[in-house]
Amino acid sequence: MNSLKALLYFSIFRYPLSAKEIYLFSTANNEKEIADELMYLKEKGVVSHDDNYYFIEEDTHNVSRRIEGNKMAKAVMDKAIKKGVFISKFPYIEAVGISGALSKNYHDKDSDVDFFVITKSNRLWIARTLLMLYKKIFLFNSRKFFCVNYFISEDHLKITEQNLFTAMELLTLIPISGDFKEFYAQNRWVSRFLPNMKVGKVSIYPEVKQNWFSRAIVGLLTPKLGDFLDAVFLKITLKKWRIKFDNLSKEDFNIAMKSTSAVSKHHPQNFQKKVIDRLNARYNEFQTKYDITLEKEHA
Repeated sequence: MNSLKALLYFSIFRYPLSAKEIYLFSTANNEKEIADELMYLKEKGVVSHDDNYYFIEEDTHNVSRRIEGNKMAKAVMDKAIKKGVFISKFPYIEAVGISGALSKNYHDKDSDVDFFVITKSNRLWIARTLLMLYKKIFLFNSRKFFCVNYFISEDHLKITEQNLFTAMELLTLIPISGDFKEFYAQNRWVSRFLPNMKVGKVSIYPEVKQNWFSRAIVGLLTPKLGDFLDAVFLKITLKKWRIKFDNLSKEDFNIAMKSTSAVSKHHPQNFQKKVIDRLNARYNEFQTKYDITLEKEHA
């Protein structure tokens, strides 16, 4: 049931889908397969349809919620893009993309704008620290339009956690600046999960010139000093996080707060695991209620 899997995934976010979107977010061979499945599921009372959107059971409120969220996403997109370009001007930033809800065309009053950042090799923690200092000093630690919570370096572009959640996030990413070509090339594995989605997008601003501040920082830091500072910032941050998030198990911490010389994740809610766990729980519910068996996902 390819259509049901897509609908159940997005039901976690209370986000109905069009038939076209259901096809794109599935492993179906063609759109007719999805149309036939949706007709069967509607007849069985599993899926409902309203205003061109399909959703699980009778939750019609989420259709109007989605439409309003789409409108808000459109309204804030230009500002989010400008923030992404601004981030790309910081020292050692190679590429910036919008991730999270906004990358899926949704935004509401409680939403943050999430950014995915690629840095130069061995300079990830300097780049991250400078961005965090800017946020704390000039934005009073507000993350509303400045949530930079996932960094990877240009020498570590392949995402190691390969599952439906990470595939979805990668394929809905909106590249703002820099060259993502090699990033997509190293993450072709996403097609195992979502074969109907195109792998590879071109940035809105492929080239962004560094400002005088960035050029000055890069000029001042010798290779040796840069390596030293990057290692120090990693050590300090990791020590702080281990104390602050001691409620996380070692396994969860290593995924949600992954901190190496080439990767920095700040996801203390471990959203990836929560989504996969909730999705598998929904699969179990539907197997019991409708006698529909769906293959479980892994985190």
